[in-house]
Amino acid sequence: MTTYKDIWYTSEDGLRLYARDYSTALDKNPNAKTILCMHGLTRNSADFEDICNELADDYRLIVVDQRGRGLSDYDPDPSNYNPLVYVQDMFQLLAKLKLSSVILFGTSMGGIMAMMMAAMKPDMINAMIINDVGPEIAEKGLNRLKKYVGKSAPVTNWDEALKRTAEINGVAFPDATEDDWFKFAKRLYREDDSGRPVLLYDPNIAILLAATDEDQSDATKSAAPDLWPVYEQILDKPMLLIRGELSDIIDIECVQRMQQMKPDLEVLEILNVGHAPLLSEVEVAPAILDFLGDKLLK
Repeated sequence: MTTYKDIWYTSEDGLRLYARDYSTALDKNPNAKTILCMHGLTRNSADFEDICNELADDYRLIVVDQRGRGLSDYDPDPSNYNPLVYVQDMFQLLAKLKLSSVILFGTSMGGIMAMMMAAMKPDMINAMIINDVGPEIAEKGLNRLKKYVGKSAPVTNWDEALKRTAEINGVAFPDATEDDWFKFAKRLYREDDSGRPVLLYDPNIAILLAATDEDQSDATKSAAPDLWPVYEQILDKPMLLIRGELSDIIDIECVQRMQQMKPDLEVLEILNVGHAPLLSEVEVAPAILDFLGDKLLK
């Protein structure tokens, strides 16, 4: 397994935030390009372990824990759990690392952030890899997230954590084995001081989702923003879209509209997988390497 260094940095509002730095590629190529990897709503930097092992020979990878996830501080103000704040954290991290240009790689919420970042600072973004999200979120998927995010009952041991993980995610991964679920659970939970598995995210991240059940237009826009105007601003960016065939977050109509607006959009569909592809699927790494090698003229 590829090793990484720990990065600790401070957000503009004083939170201590964490990221992994897979930087072995710099040993053989000091000019290796950097990929900033951003996880989904309830996830953390561990999501990118497998794909980092595949890409780390050619690229430096910075893999973040957003505020309220993984090793990063939880925010005492839950209203800060929204993409606009996360994006500012990312620019703060890039400034700390003195990176003036990066490739963005985002899963779900991380893909939303990538689109926003490319629109906000286009000169910094070389290319984008978007995993299972588009400029609009399908209502079915949003409703599914509302049912479980921040609402999972505590578990007492790893067997229960495995079963809970499979119950929530089984519809997206019908072919997963018990070993797959255990690996999945190990990325979602960590042991507390008593040895009991606890989820690696602040339950308060669900507050923004819950607000969409009410007539609060600002909250709704933050949790499920209409990003078509943003997407229109970034059509010149090389972009690879990865989509799970069974996804309930980005439907096929959304993909087709994205392709109509951007005919050079590259799309990789992962069969019999829902939201979101784990990035360990055999076709993912070759597709990413081909995409980046072609678009960036390595």
